Amino acid sequence: MTDVYTITLKNCAFFARHGVYPEEEVLGQRFYVDAELDVSAGAALENDALEGTVDYGVAFKVIEKTVTTSRHLLIEALALTIAKELCARFPEIRRAKISVRKPSAPVPGILDYVQVSVEHFR
Repeated sequence: MTDVYTITLKNCAFFARHGVYPEEEVLGQRFYVDAELDVSAGAALENDALEGTVDYGVAFKVIEKTVTTSRHLLIEALALTIAKELCARFPEIRRAKISVRKPSAPVPGILDYVQVSVEHFR
């Protein structure tokens, strides 16, 4: 069995225009993304080398591009798109759990945020 380790990116913040309502597209808002990536260790850990692992700076850029250059009505769909983009970029990822938080969700009540988590397996 191959060893697996986890890389976590927490509270990545981006301004974007996701949401069902037209006002959300016009006004936009901040979104927060967490990525929990289970990665096959391969030789990267033994060799102490970046090759064969996930460069988390590049992973951040993949998340940023996905959040800021596309528009999704559902944050669930956004989370799945992020997971798939990360897995496409890094074949070493075995599981990508993506959480998207929307602090300014248009709900008739007081809350800190709405959060959705999606897991994508390879």
